[in-house]
Amino acid sequence: MESHEDTPGVLYVVACAAPAAADLHRLVPMAQAAGWRVHVVTTPMGERFLDVAELERLTGDLVRSTYRMPQDPKGLPPADAVIVAPATFNTINKWANGIADTFAVGLLCEVMGFGVPILAVPLLKDALARHLAFRRSLDTLREMGVRVLFDPAAPPQSRMPSWDRIMQELHAVVGDD
Repeated sequence: MESHEDTPGVLYVVACAAPAAADLHRLVPMAQAAGWRVHVVTTPMGERFLDVAELERLTGDLVRSTYRMPQDPKGLPPADAVIVAPATFNTINKWANGIADTFAVGLLCEVMGFGVPILAVPLLKDALARHLAFRRSLDTLREMGVRVLFDPAAPPQSRMPSWDRIMQELHAVVGDD
């Protein structure tokens, strides 16, 4: 992990295929204002929800959704923290079970091994939130040290916390509150 006295460091923002991903361009400037150098990663389906050009403009970096080829230069600096928002049913379950069939999930599995602080913010339908596999996956991720920001009792339209709330939680996760 990188360490800079004047900035919190490198923040990966991993977005999945859920409507809230369309507003990711609001989170990036908040994180940057807090001193983070933001790099956006998305699942292949999540990329369809993003304004990739705008996110690349804001971050000055490519939005990544696929594994790089061996001849490609390494593009991501080591992360100091990760936000996974919105995190879908599919990604939560694959991540918890180590099924790294996408770059985003593979990256999440790897950064866990480095002890990087991670905040996961699931967003999914009620029926999926009640699925036993999802509840088990959240428990597994928590056991592995992931902070999960999810209230299954919240009404579906209120289940995704505000980007401000997510940033507050991130700072609590990294011990910066």
